[in-house]
Amino acid sequence: MEGKKDLSVDQAKELLKILKTRFEENMNRHEGLEWNKVQEKLEMNPEKLWSLYQMEITGGEPDVVGYDSKSNEYIFFDCSKESPKGRRSLCYDNEAEQERLKKGVEPAGNVLDMAAYMGIEVLTKEEYKELQKLGDFDPKTSSWIKTPDDIRKLGGAIFGDKLYGRVFIYHNSAPSFYSSRGFRASLRL
Repeated sequence: MEGKKDLSVDQAKELLKILKTRFEENMNRHEGLEWNKVQEKLEMNPEKLWSLYQMEITGGEPDVVGYDSKSNEYIFFDCSKESPKGRRSLCYDNEAEQERLKKGVEPAGNVLDMAAYMGIEVLTKEEYKELQKLGDFDPKTSSWIKTPDDIRKLGGAIFGDKLYGRVFIYHNSAPSFYSSRGFRASLRL
């Protein structure tokens, strides 16, 4: 996964076009915010633009979902209807992945390492619930979410989905991985 973490001029232009269109088509996610201010910050932070590009090419469809006035940061979440396709079949963390590999089973990687490489944060339970207020996400898939240390120390990890109009938070063993489970993330800019 190593390599340079910047975009070509054409990639940056195309991504900004995609993000602007998504922003304009989903104003309910960011009422009162202006695209030109978001774009200005993006253009000043190429490493964040690269991270958003990673979110986009893995199927996350990132969009602005808020603004933190205390830190002067825009908040992006993955807003794809289903868990991002390019981030599925992952164990929760490296320890869990290594456990699977010892058994001869090869997951696509692990959530925490992939998120760190991409420069993004796995959604917390609270953030996942906030996302679900903006629409119905994960009706056919599920998404790993940031697991509290006490649960992880016992071998578990948590994930969520939304069925029957309700958000459900479940648990599973951290080495588990499924073709229908990925992870959603956030990025602060």
